[in-house]
Parts: sequence; structure tokens; C-alpha cells
Amino acid sequence: MRSPRVWIGIPISLLFLYFAFRGQHPGDIRDAFARVDWRYLPLALVILYAGITIRAYRWHVLMRPVAPISTRQIFPILIIGYAANNVLPLRTGELVRAWALEQRYGVRKTATLATIAVERLFDGLTMLLFIGGAAVVIGLTAELQHVALLAAAVFAAAIGFMVVLLVNGALRDRLLRLMLKPLPDALATRVEQMAEAFLGGLGVLSRRGDLAIVALTSLLAWSFEAAMYWTVAQAFGVPLSSSMSIVGAYLTTAIGNLATLVPSGPGYVGTFEAGVMLAVNGALGVPRALALSYAVLLHVILW
Repeated sequence: MRSPRVWIGIPISLLFLYFAFRGQHPGDIRDAFARVDWRYLPLALVILYAGITIRAYRWHVLMRPVAPISTRQIFPILIIGYAANNVLPLRTGELVRAWALEQRYGVRKTATLATIAVERLFDGLTMLLFIGGAAVVIGLTAELQHVALLAAAVFAAAIGFMVVLLVNGALRDRLLRLMLKPLPDALATRVEQMAEAFLGGLGVLSRRGDLAIVALTSLLAWSFEAAMYWTVAQAFGVPLSSSMSIVGAYLTTAIGNLATLVPSGPGYVGTFEAGVMLAVNGALGVPRALALSYAVLLHVILW
């Protein structure tokens, strides 16, 4: 509890939990869970893990310029990172992934973090694609439009940063020299090695064939997760099952996951629920108590 990550993340989670549960009647939530057809949930888990397997293959492709690690080898490392995110605040599971990969296969953490950065970039672009499709078919509320614009600005800045790193070598080297100049020689050498490892982790961005695979697997993996969201909605019956179209499931997947980018406590508690409700209650018109019950059950399945 001494870590500043905890003291930063938990208050944010509590704030979003307050917004999610504000005005909710416990009896309405209990009634919503009483109507759940639990037979849908094993299927939802199978669909979820199919998507995670595709993500493991995607990470294997991202790691190709760094180290020859198979999908089978990388799958448990991915699960370790997801599990760590469930018990540690501020997406610390990404650091745990990098640490675990170094411990098991000797891959430098900096290089691994670069591949995770590219992975997150493609995740964000996929979420924006889902939101764009939903905007055409079902429309967006003003709140969702603001979320989409903010996310687009963040990922545009990330793309610009990576382009500068990979394309403008002179500018990159100048910035690195300025950063290293005031440092002691030993520390400067270490920082330079870390920078080189990070650039090595971005190597997939110069491989068009692998980039195409990463883009395709990102779309496929998140489509499986959207299918899981749709399956869980069917378990609640009408009106949620009738309101949750496939496009609605894509929108909910995108907003729920973009909300987890907000710094929060362990497991994205609060931010995830608020994001899902923003889509399900705000855009799809599902009653708040039912939307919250759906968000909570989704979160439990993801855990």
C-alpha cells in the first residue's frame, strides 16, 4: 500500500465506481442477475480465450524482430500480465509481462515494452475503427463523441512519436545526445543501450508483411471479445439481448476498453463499469440498473 501507484489509482477507481453506482437501487440489480441464463457463460469464456490465443499469436509476430519466441511460449506470459493487471494498479501488468519475458527467455525489458507499445497502438486504432462503424450505424451520444475525439488525439500523438523515432534518425539522435549529455558516463551508456533496445522492439513497424498480420489479428482478436460481450448480453434476456446488436457489442467493447486507459486501481475497477454503461445505457438505451449489472458480470468474466 506504500506504492504511489496505489494512492493514485484507487481514488480514481472509487470516483468512477461512484458515478457507475450513483442512484442505483440494489433490488433492481438483484433482479437483473436473477434473470441471467448462466448457460451462456461457459460459451462466453471459450470465445474470450480464443481471442486471447489470437493476441498471443499477434505478440509472437511483434516479437519476431527481437527474439524467436513461439505463440505457445508467449501465451502464459500474456496471461501473467493480464492477471497482474487484475491485482495491481495503473496497468502494471505490462511491466510484469516484460519482467517475466526477461526472466524466462532473456529478452531485454525495454525491447519488450516497445512491442507492447505497438500492441497497444493497434488496440487503440481498432477501438477507434469500431467506434467509427458504430457512429455510422447507430450514432453516438455527445459523451461518446468526446471519448472518441480524445482517444483519437492520444493515438495520433503516439503514432507521430513512433514515426519520429523510426523515420527521422537525425532528430532522434540529436534528442538522445541532449538527454545523455548531463548524465554520468556509466548511466549515459546504460540509457543509450536501453534506447537501442527500445528501437529494436519497434522493428516490426518496418516489416510490412508483419504489420499487415498485426492489423488483421488485432481486428480478429477484438472481434472475438465483442462476440463475448454479445453472448453475455444474450444471457440477460430482453431488453438487453434485443438492444445489443453486433454493432452495439463492438461499440461497447471499444468504449469499455478505452475507459481502462484512464489510470485506475487494480483490475480497472470503476473505469470499466463506467465505460460499459456509457455505451449500453447512453447509446443503446438500456436501463441503468441492467446496464450496470451487465458491466459487472462482464468484468467478472474478464477477471
